[in-house]
Amino acid sequence: MSESLDWVDTHCHLDAPDFQDTLAQIVGRAKSCDVKALLVPTVRASDWDQTKKLVHQYSPQIPGLVYTLGIHPLYINQAQESDIDALQKLMQLSLGDPRFVGIGEIGLDYFVEDLDPRRQEYFFHAQLDLADQFQLPVILHVRRSQDAILKALRKRKVPGGVAHAFNGSHQQAEQFIELGFKLGFGGAATYDRALQIRRLLLEMPMASIVTETDAPDIPPAWLRDEGGVFNEPALLPRIARQLADIRGMNHQEFAAAVWQNAMQVLPRWSSLMTSNANSTIAS
Repeated sequence: MSESLDWVDTHCHLDAPDFQDTLAQIVGRAKSCDVKALLVPTVRASDWDQTKKLVHQYSPQIPGLVYTLGIHPLYINQAQESDIDALQKLMQLSLGDPRFVGIGEIGLDYFVEDLDPRRQEYFFHAQLDLADQFQLPVILHVRRSQDAILKALRKRKVPGGVAHAFNGSHQQAEQFIELGFKLGFGGAATYDRALQIRRLLLEMPMASIVTETDAPDIPPAWLRDEGGVFNEPALLPRIARQLADIRGMNHQEFAAAVWQNAMQVLPRWSSLMTSNANSTIAS
């Protein structure tokens, strides 16, 4: 029987259409698997209010359920320049919400060919400016765009965040870490062919690593063989144990380390968890 540990999923799209009809079951399974903290990044303006409500609705089941606000590079064709002003206003209002912990998912994607790089950069840079203004961490999408993102970060004073689904070079990883970022690892590392990701997982300091699912995307290697369709946060503990095994670490020590890393880089999340713990003690 697997040991009971507290797990953190730093990147899960609970608001995805794939989960719409089964969300209560998805959350219930995550709870039963000891996923105690889970971050939902938003991807477009039309989702912001809905995701915020979703997080508050399901927070009794997962006390560490939080969200970030942002415009994903894959959704820039649906975005309007006025969305940046709307984001700024909503962020200001959301500062009073302890479940709002940062900006994201934002970034650049140079893998998808039909996305205008300049339009991507406009929305990314504008959102980085907001991160600088509000001094909030960011959840970054860095697919084939690590150097451009690093260049943009160096021009601002963004207080770190997470480079989600990181698959860059060793040198790029070190540069993100120097800028205060953690590196997100998840299901991709469970594939035997993922040599570069596994190498990074081994080489990077433990203090730089956080766990994520990116559910419903990036399914672990075993999912479809076992009849699964979508990735989900309930799979995070099994994914994380495999990450720990790759590093040759005790599961309990790994779980504690990635929890500490996530809370350190997202301080509003840490404050929420401390408040939750104090409330439990008081009751």
